[in-house]
Amino acid sequence: MSTPAAEPAPTALSADNPLAEVSALPHRLPPFTDLTLEHCREALLVGMAQQRAEVAAIAGSAEPATFDNTVVALERSGALLRRAQAVFYALSSSNSSDRLREIEREVAPLSAAHADALRLDPQLFARIDAVHDQVQAGGHGLDPEAVRLVERYHLDFVLSGARLDEAGRDQLKELNQQLSRLSTTFGQNLVVATEAAAVLVTDRAQLAGLSAAEVEAAGVAATERGREGYLLTLVLPSGQPALAKLHDRELRRRLHEASVTRASAGEHDNGPVAAEIAHVRAVRARLLGFDTHADLVAADQTARTSAAVDELLGTLVAPAVRNARAEGEVLAELAAADGVELAAWDWAYYSEQVRRDRYAVDTTALRPFFELDRVLVDGVFHAARLLYGYTFTPRPDLPGYHPDVRVWEVSDAAGAPVGLYLGDFFARDGKRGGAWMSSFVSQSRLLGTTPVVFNVMNVTRAAAGQPTLLTLDEVTTLFHEFGHTLHGLSSSVTYPRFSGTSVPRDFVEFPSQVNEMWALWPEVLDHYARHTDSGEPLAREVVAAIEAAALWGEGHGTLEYLAATLLDQAWHRIGPDTVVEDPQAFEAAALEAAGVASELVPPRYRTTYFQHVFSGGYAAGYYSYIWSEVLDADTVEWFKANGGLTRANGDAFRDKLLSRGGSVDPIGAFRDVVGHDPDPAPLLARRGLG
Repeated sequence: MSTPAAEPAPTALSADNPLAEVSALPHRLPPFTDLTLEHCREALLVGMAQQRAEVAAIAGSAEPATFDNTVVALERSGALLRRAQAVFYALSSSNSSDRLREIEREVAPLSAAHADALRLDPQLFARIDAVHDQVQAGGHGLDPEAVRLVERYHLDFVLSGARLDEAGRDQLKELNQQLSRLSTTFGQNLVVATEAAAVLVTDRAQLAGLSAAEVEAAGVAATERGREGYLLTLVLPSGQPALAKLHDRELRRRLHEASVTRASAGEHDNGPVAAEIAHVRAVRARLLGFDTHADLVAADQTARTSAAVDELLGTLVAPAVRNARAEGEVLAELAAADGVELAAWDWAYYSEQVRRDRYAVDTTALRPFFELDRVLVDGVFHAARLLYGYTFTPRPDLPGYHPDVRVWEVSDAAGAPVGLYLGDFFARDGKRGGAWMSSFVSQSRLLGTTPVVFNVMNVTRAAAGQPTLLTLDEVTTLFHEFGHTLHGLSSSVTYPRFSGTSVPRDFVEFPSQVNEMWALWPEVLDHYARHTDSGEPLAREVVAAIEAAALWGEGHGTLEYLAATLLDQAWHRIGPDTVVEDPQAFEAAALEAAGVASELVPPRYRTTYFQHVFSGGYAAGYYSYIWSEVLDADTVEWFKANGGLTRANGDAFRDKLLSRGGSVDPIGAFRDVVGHDPDPAPLLARRGLG
């Protein structure tokens, strides 16, 4: 029997498709209760056809090219496609299914071809080039945001191959088709492999060290998958939270190995897929005039060059290795006292002992102080109100894309509507690992739209009737992802190309990392950190111990991050003639050559589950977290020097940086806030690398 995916593409939307018109719900929230996957598929296909027709009219116009009839017209085009993509790709990452993956495989190459049809249209580029020439010549009468829009469009098209000849354009289209298919395969393999790698435990005694709530949650996870016993599901990074708590060393080994060998063998082996992706990217980069894919990526980032990336990373490797080695020596002594030789699966367990014994920090004992809703409402939302005047009103009447999803309406200090915020916090089958922010609607004065943004996490759901408790790391993650949300909610730009987080990849993590600092700020922490049973606040001496312990583990944390970053760079520094036959051997050699190979400290992501770079937007750009952290640490010092968590500081940060999105030079926006160029010294001090 044929599937809908094999049917001819529709040429018009069916009358009952909810995506046909702009949503009538507040802030244009998609009407999820009325939407089906078939509606999404139809809207994606028709939306691409509609935008191609709109762009053909722009490119074929007999009128001379102007800013309004070319660049602004492009900004307005593709409205149906934008609506459909926002919904479909949210579902594909957070609520996947067999049918959705089928549609994704169908649509991915069509989407790549659609993008190429626009970016590689010689007539269209000629008009953009003409407008760009007008801007370069001066006398255009455009405001600075409009000028930047012209410059961005021109650069986007050039880096996408618009200056290639016909043969080059044809080759590029084929390469982009290959990458679309491969990245889709990588992502789908990882979802299935991660679910399959969950560790089943039949003897409850083996779970000693986990809290009663965590044991119950593991039981629920097993039941939901039709298994007997307890299921330890995997988070995306190599390190699994349970490794810090489990007393059973053999179970720690099983969990660690399940994590670091994900998608590395069998039907869903991502090794060959990653190698092919890297090869095709290398061929494409050379076609576009760059030595490597890393050079192509850096050209459109604040770093500008791969050499600048190397310079930063090079200053961090030696001290990170040195600090991790010193931490390992401490942990090896603790392991030896138990009669074992320290292994990678022991690191978190004995590191937790150090925090507890040396710094009096028991992270397990902290969890009852971090109940999910209190952290969100009395912590994250509270900080946003103090800094920016935002208030969040629950809207249970508005639908989310899954029963777990909750909706809040956001207002500013004057009570005026800002947009909507959606939260999707619990792990479930069909949701990819990790945590992220995205948008259903982006703010734009041109389009008259206000932001509808959402956060996704993978918190383990508590058993029925029990509160959901977070780890300290999960608290930090929630503040981090909400920093991206604030970037989206605070946007105040004319053109959608610049809205919210539409900034260079190595700048986008900066505002979110700044927002992490409020998690332990007294005015915020005292407001949310209350014991879920007694209501007692988290004692100040415990907070002081957490802060004193902050440098412990930075060696490990920095090294595992650098290992992943340098692995990303290695894959994307290969030339087009390099064919990697053995991806695992390539990985091992790359880590060794970079000086970050360690049996005790595996990369935060190994090749086969490095979703950021092989099925996401971070290819050759995973360095951006540490690059952004330079800006973050420097900005934190600015906040502290100017009085900390105040409306004056919040307004300055929002008005000069968050609200501007990509409409201004990002480093210039940073300089407008802190008053000087980025200084790496605060970062080195924060990580104990000075």
